[in-house]
Amino acid sequence: MQIYLVGGAVRDRLLGLPVTDRDYVVVGATPEEMVARGFRPVGADFPVFLHPETKEEYALARTERKSGHGYKGFTVYAAPDVTLEEDLRRRDLTINAMAETPEGELIDPFGGERDLRDGILRHVSPAFAEDPVRVLRVARFAARYAKWGFRVAHGTIKLMRGIVDAGEVDHLVPERVWSELERALGEDRPSRFFAVLRSCGALARLFPEIDALYGVPQPERHHPEIDTGVHAMLVLEQAAKLSADTRVRFAALLHDVGKGTTPPDEWPRHIDHESRGARLIVDFCARFRVPNEYRDLAVLVARYHAHCHRVQELRPGTVLEVIEALDAFRRPERVEQFLLACEADARGRTGHEDAEYPQAELFRRAAAAARGVDTAEIARKAAEQGLTGPAVGERIRARRTEAINAVLLDARSTGAGS
Repeated sequence: MQIYLVGGAVRDRLLGLPVTDRDYVVVGATPEEMVARGFRPVGADFPVFLHPETKEEYALARTERKSGHGYKGFTVYAAPDVTLEEDLRRRDLTINAMAETPEGELIDPFGGERDLRDGILRHVSPAFAEDPVRVLRVARFAARYAKWGFRVAHGTIKLMRGIVDAGEVDHLVPERVWSELERALGEDRPSRFFAVLRSCGALARLFPEIDALYGVPQPERHHPEIDTGVHAMLVLEQAAKLSADTRVRFAALLHDVGKGTTPPDEWPRHIDHESRGARLIVDFCARFRVPNEYRDLAVLVARYHAHCHRVQELRPGTVLEVIEALDAFRRPERVEQFLLACEADARGRTGHEDAEYPQAELFRRAAAAARGVDTAEIARKAAEQGLTGPAVGERIRARRTEAINAVLLDARSTGAGS
């Protein structure tokens, strides 16, 4: 029995990054031998075991043969005669196909260390094309390592395009697509994920709502970058700079998705794209089983981001409607998420990357003023006058509207928030 450290732990150590998860491959062992040594079996599709003390994963060396569609369409062979190199050959990228002995010796049969130095994401073998989820994984790694200038090898892009053309990505289960998308949103340069998917044709197949934004013009006066797809990626990059919250980044990504359905004869204007975008987001989230907290914030940002940009011009009652839609009285953190996405939208335009966004502070002050209204006192006085139910609610809304109006009047007098 030989045990090797493999995959991401080896890669990250060579990159000088912290190693958090360690996975091991065991060569020359049977499941019975692993159990006899105290390892606990946990693998459903192939033999994986947890170490009795560290709880780290140890997988028996295995090979895989394509037997159906999708990323689960494989027949797995795990036996003592499977070599380490055979196990590494089935992996996706060369940088993930390295191993290390217990003594620290690097085993690198496919040139992963060289590709790390050269900044190349390259497939290990033609078997790469058998697993469609690798299209998403490569795009995610591109987003992770974009800050170091990593690029996807031309041959790997060609294989990815072949996977798409063969219809394999159409068989990916929604939960797996969402898992990869969510992880990509958390990377340093999430826009690279979508750029790589677009380069191999996968964006149109998996996320047609986003792909449809490219080539759609916007008024140059407000959007010097003109192209809505370019704008969406600029906004996503700004959101990544402003917040590590993937919910904010998701909302920023889809905030203008409705513009992809604007009739060409209306270009470059996009009348009612907010409502159309909200409906598309609901459908998108249903298709990929996206958690409600992501969906709800994205819908709100799509519907109301223009309100935030024009907050100083709005009637106080309209500002209150937005605050109520955000559920800000019960969930004040939702306001901050909303404002971050709106700021990313304002900055996600060519030449506006470092612009101030005073609207956020004005909206924040208006929301705080509305929250500061003493609703208990209003209810008590209303009860003394024999008022109940909707009448009390109207008094509370009137007082909150007055509080917001005071903030807006102050901002208009000082020129703040514009």
